[in-house]
Amino acid sequence: MTRQWPIQDFLELGALEGAVPSARLHVRHILWEWRLTPLTQAVEQVVSELITNSVAAARAMPQIEPVRLWLLSDTRKILVLVWDANPQPPTLIEADEYAESGRGLFLVRAFSERWGSYPTPQTGGKVVWAVCGTNTSQLVNPAVARRGA
Repeated sequence: MTRQWPIQDFLELGALEGAVPSARLHVRHILWEWRLTPLTQAVEQVVSELITNSVAAARAMPQIEPVRLWLLSDTRKILVLVWDANPQPPTLIEADEYAESGRGLFLVRAFSERWGSYPTPQTGGKVVWAVCGTNTSQLVNPAVARRGA
């Protein structure tokens, strides 16, 4: 994977309220450093949703573990990986228009080229990942993305 994604960054965050804004700020700085600022909006949105879900998943466990964020790049795209200790895979749910939550993975799908997850049996838990590229850097209306999928 190192050859395919030669530029890499890692951040471990406590499963706390401040994890999401910290991760977003970190993304903004890293993408500026990597000269990939056109991808900032999409990557920030994806990271925000994935970290939000991971913090909630981590806090649902008896032993609260930190969440981990990796950003990898091939200089054109960003691969976002987020790990948490909860083995429960993410699920896309249809939230009604009045729901206060439940739209995160739809936003991940709207702001990324593709996404998925895989279990991590060696460390427990799972990784949820998304790839953001130049065709995902424009703001996407999640309602339109849902109909088009």
